[in-house]
Amino acid sequence: MTLQEYDYARESPSKLAASCLLLALTMKNLGGWTPTLEYYSGYRAQDLHPLVKRLNFLLTYQPRDKLNAVRSKYSHRVFFEVAKVTPMDMLKLEEILTSS
Repeated sequence: MTLQEYDYARESPSKLAASCLLLALTMKNLGGWTPTLEYYSGYRAQDLHPLVKRLNFLLTYQPRDKLNAVRSKYSHRVFFEVAKVTPMDMLKLEEILTSS
């Protein structure tokens, strides 16, 4: 989805991928950013927090009337219907990120 948003073009692809992973781990309650993830990604969890919040905001407040190809594709069960996953509440996300 970030490919469709100009605001994300200036972000490093590796930082964007790491932030997406951290958001997914948080959304699915699969743990936080481990020392192994930090080592191999090169990013500390605190460095990713602002981008994680922006990504969750993108999921929460995206326009649903245009650019539906990506949403349609990832709503299919072949892709585990990830486009249908409910975004996190912004306050809860903030609480989880600051506590880790």
